[in-house]
Amino acid sequence: MHHHAIKPPIFQNPNFIIHPIRTKKKLRCSILNCRGIQIPVPKLRPNNNGSTSIAAVKDVDIATLGNLCVDIVLNVPQLPPKPLEQRKAYMEHLSKSPPDKRYWEAGGNCNVAIAASRLGLHSISIGHVGDEIYGRFLIDVLSDEGISIVGMNEQSEALNLSSSDNKTLLCWVLVDPLQRHGFCSRADFSADPAFSWMSRLSTEVKMAIKKSKILFCNGYDFDELSPSLLESAIECAVESGTSIFFDPGPRGKSLIAGKPEEQKAIGKLLMMSEVLLLTSEEAASLTGINDPILAGQELLKNGVCTKWVIVKMGPKGSILITNSTITCAPAFKVNIIDTVGCGDSFVAAVAFGLIHELPLSYTLTLANAVGAATATGCGAGRNVASLGKVMELLKESNLNDDKFWDEVLNDNTDSQDITVLSKFVVNGNSQVNRVSLQKVVSEVLPKLEFATKKVVVPSNR
Repeated sequence: MHHHAIKPPIFQNPNFIIHPIRTKKKLRCSILNCRGIQIPVPKLRPNNNGSTSIAAVKDVDIATLGNLCVDIVLNVPQLPPKPLEQRKAYMEHLSKSPPDKRYWEAGGNCNVAIAASRLGLHSISIGHVGDEIYGRFLIDVLSDEGISIVGMNEQSEALNLSSSDNKTLLCWVLVDPLQRHGFCSRADFSADPAFSWMSRLSTEVKMAIKKSKILFCNGYDFDELSPSLLESAIECAVESGTSIFFDPGPRGKSLIAGKPEEQKAIGKLLMMSEVLLLTSEEAASLTGINDPILAGQELLKNGVCTKWVIVKMGPKGSILITNSTITCAPAFKVNIIDTVGCGDSFVAAVAFGLIHELPLSYTLTLANAVGAATATGCGAGRNVASLGKVMELLKESNLNDDKFWDEVLNDNTDSQDITVLSKFVVNGNSQVNRVSLQKVVSEVLPKLEFATKKVVVPSNR
């Protein structure tokens, strides 16, 4: 499979300049062992008044940043019209009276937090919810899953707001008789982020980031939060030794061609994230390179903190690329009902693998399984994969054909340490290390079984 590069649009744009994150003092770091992952944290250091500050204990596994919304899934006779003003009127009509609660679901980054919690990780959600029925619904759903919300806004910032600016974001998920989907929210109808009035990170948010091992961000954060606020969160994470996971999603392509402040913020996320997660199409749009492995290597080369680039290949599986290795894992065979939330579930499993220091092939296998298990349900939120479903899928060990990977790897076998997950390990090309699925499952399942002892399974699962 030969793919040649176009000039990478983001890294070769002469107007695209990323300035390094600056701190008042260079941090001296020690290593603190936190539940299986070594986290660099600042040592005691004197403040201006002569006292010393202590780095926060990292007792949160993963914090999600922003993108807290309520999905309202409705069957409609026809999808909303394309003209913007007509779509806005359509949405305002829908919003006049709340639909029945059975159509409500937690959406956005709630999916990541819930999936992580079900894997036994301690997860929190940093974001904004309003003091109305939708906000209370989100708080209750996440609380039932053992997840707390850390509010983003300073109280003083919300005092002079109109009620509409302060409300929980709703995403209307509209399904027509042909099962086609349409999406709309108030964030679609403004040139500014929905919560552009937020000007700074609160003390509580900064502490939540400092106490977390991983901070997850995605491209949809730009629909809610200003680029400068996102940069503040990145700086807080970097200064406190919190690993950043970033999934640019479909918004990535428009952001790199967006306003200068958007370009700067997404560039900083791409450079300062330890783990980047993209589909093959998204990787190509950011780098101009169609080959997923070469695109991943380009992102690694241009990163400052980047250690892993993970390219999701849909029903084919996924690839994890480091500076010295390529790891491939075919997807699991499942009856796909709905792919909403699969990518979010995948993120949670990658976080589990990093925190528990699983081998790379084990991490990809688990992530594929969690994503596939979510695809067998309908919708996201509380419908993301249960731990029991993930374990069942792993035990069945039914992989898609892995011959696809021979073609993908054809141009990359000479210079890299390559590992491929396989149904069976057979002696063959010595350049490729094939790992038996049976071996992976036998070692991953005990870790998940241990996690079940810590997870309170919701009554509706």
